[in-house]
Amino acid sequence: MKAVAVIPGKAKSAHLADLEKPDINSVLDGRGVLVRVLRVGVDGTDKEINAAEYGAAPPGYNFLVTGHEGFGIVEKVGTNVSELKPGDYVVATVRRPGKSIYDVIGTNDMTTDDTYYERGINLLHGFLTEYYVDDAEYIVRVPALLRNIGVLLEPFTVVQKGITQAYEAQRRLRIWRPRKAAVMGAGTIGLLAALALKLRGMDVTVFARQPKPNLKADLLADIETRYVSTQETSILDGAARFGLFDLTFEATGASTVVFESMQAVAKNGVLVLSSVTGGTKKLEVAADKINLDFVLGNKLLVGTVNANREYFESGVRDMALSHAMYPGWMERLLTHPVEGLDNYTDAFNKLETAREAIKVFYEVAAF
Repeated sequence: MKAVAVIPGKAKSAHLADLEKPDINSVLDGRGVLVRVLRVGVDGTDKEINAAEYGAAPPGYNFLVTGHEGFGIVEKVGTNVSELKPGDYVVATVRRPGKSIYDVIGTNDMTTDDTYYERGINLLHGFLTEYYVDDAEYIVRVPALLRNIGVLLEPFTVVQKGITQAYEAQRRLRIWRPRKAAVMGAGTIGLLAALALKLRGMDVTVFARQPKPNLKADLLADIETRYVSTQETSILDGAARFGLFDLTFEATGASTVVFESMQAVAKNGVLVLSSVTGGTKKLEVAADKINLDFVLGNKLLVGTVNANREYFESGVRDMALSHAMYPGWMERLLTHPVEGLDNYTDAFNKLETAREAIKVFYEVAAF
């Protein structure tokens, strides 16, 4: 069985590996599910793992099968699986439990362990292969109506978690009804965040570098969302023009944007950070003013990364709502397919060079 893998710690080591087809009985208590992989999305995480910035192989292997944005179809279920059946379309979660209390209660995305387990990222093989087996506990069914966009569910869960955490935190205010929202960045996460906020009834402004006209601006216009190029209007000028934002979702991958975004947050507002930055960039900021405004304005800063099952399920619900309100919109995010696992170099090239790429994804098998 073919798989796309890397040798952790060795840059640009992506290669085709050979694995045995997984055994459904490798999961105890008859809870195993055998899934045939149909599509796998790739993103900056996969690029960084191939650059040897992080990632670790599972015990007993010198390579790591990559790919954490999997979508597939169930071929076989264990004797004690009643919630899934052959023919169901599914997506598997990424993070697996460790030993902390948060892992024990099912919120393994909030683990306090120093060692964590993520499929396709750290210590567990991912989904860029032909088949995988997993415990039914970590597999979420996707309605057949949404099968063409199912590969977007995993990145959508980062958005779901961030927005849900913002609402949960704001329960401290007894009542919180955000009306104006901003999204920083118009990549896959940014576009999905704009969609999720729009589905919640907000007036949404997306800030991104590229001037109009461009595909992302067109996509946002089709869901009645404002697109602002920061080459023409700064975040602070946009906030002055459209009003400070009750909920801001930062998804640029640039830490410098965070501090400007902090100054565009309304009183009682929330800034959600989703960018993972590993550099050493420094800048000068208006620290006293930012601090004062956050304290006196009861403002909140919260991070979001990875997700547990709850956010996968809410992502499915938002996908269904999007399908009803904006038919065909999410399909348009799937801009750059890669045919088959053998063409893994093509996938990395598209991540690096395709200017209009929103989501690069493998077509592993027909469906």
